[in-house]
Amino acid sequence: RGNLARVQHILLVLSGKGGVGKSTISTELALALRHTGKKVGILDVDLCGPSIPRMLKVQDRDVHQCDSGWVPVFVDQDKSISLMSIGFLLEKPDDAVVWRGPKKNALIKQFISDVAWGELDFLIVDTPPGTSDEHISTVEALRPYKPFGAVLVTTPQAVSVGDVRRELTFCKKTGLRVLGIIENMSGFVCPHCLECTNIFSKGGGEELAKHSGVPFLGCVPLDPQLTQSLEEGRDFIQEFPKSSAFPALASIAQQILDGTS
Repeated sequence: RGNLARVQHILLVLSGKGGVGKSTISTELALALRHTGKKVGILDVDLCGPSIPRMLKVQDRDVHQCDSGWVPVFVDQDKSISLMSIGFLLEKPDDAVVWRGPKKNALIKQFISDVAWGELDFLIVDTPPGTSDEHISTVEALRPYKPFGAVLVTTPQAVSVGDVRRELTFCKKTGLRVLGIIENMSGFVCPHCLECTNIFSKGGGEELAKHSGVPFLGCVPLDPQLTQSLEEGRDFIQEFPKSSAFPALASIAQQILDGTS
């Protein structure tokens, strides 16, 4: 089984739509799982928008080679979170990845086969929006390693929910188990009066989960502290336990842990 031989659970983060917060959910899920004592890897296959290195404040690091292939970048001194992203392979941070499908697909396969992950409890795969080339390549390359399942991310409004419905169809066609749906940006809780304002409507993700017969993992509200932590590369789970988004993210991580046991 090569470099994924000692990875216990492979988890994909998907959405049919861009801008719903897949990278945010992937990052915070990794941090939440790390704080429960798990070793976590993140594979960023969003080749045209690799944002996770910045979210974890490791955008200036380099990838090195070892006998088994590429060594992922370790986020902390304990080496409890490791990350692989095309962002580490670009000469300049502003370089655009202007590639056709075959070259993208070849790099995805290389990321899956040639990164020396070592021993991991979870490998979280952050995907680009859509249901096409990169997604088919990722699912097919991971199939021999029996992925644990996929988490689908949506925002509450009908346009986003419609696109995520197509992602459910993709999972069904490719035989990928859906662990549940997360409704991100679900209301804004005022830090002063604690009143919740539903900027993008509410309940679309939960309704879709109910209609599709898949678990609903929870709502993550818009939270300025979460945005701040991602902009500055800080550990939101550790630094902002009293924020409105914290219990939602902690609950989602716990449900995934419960599913593995």
